[in-house]
Amino acid sequence: MPSEAQVLEALKVVKDPEIPVNVVDLGLIYGVDIGEGGVVDITMTLTSVGCPVQDLIRADAEMAVGRLDGVSEVNVEFVWTPPWGPDKMTEDGKRQMRMFGFSV
Repeated sequence: MPSEAQVLEALKVVKDPEIPVNVVDLGLIYGVDIGEGGVVDITMTLTSVGCPVQDLIRADAEMAVGRLDGVSEVNVEFVWTPPWGPDKMTEDGKRQMRMFGFSV
């Protein structure tokens, strides 16, 4: 089975199409639970409620993690509490945002 670190690394290929930074560095991943039989549950949020790319991000996350050895199923749950804010971004994510002209 994969480790949490491997799941997070796999999720780094998933980007919000409106923001050129991956979901991990944006701070959108709130939790990863790896259960028996290779079932991976991911709790995450988006930068705003009603984000029009929610289904795309879910599909990309499921596909990215589903490719890992030992993963049999991937479940992505979106939550809105606590709300996302720029303070949840990693330092690398903030650096990437500044490179694209965002002030964070």
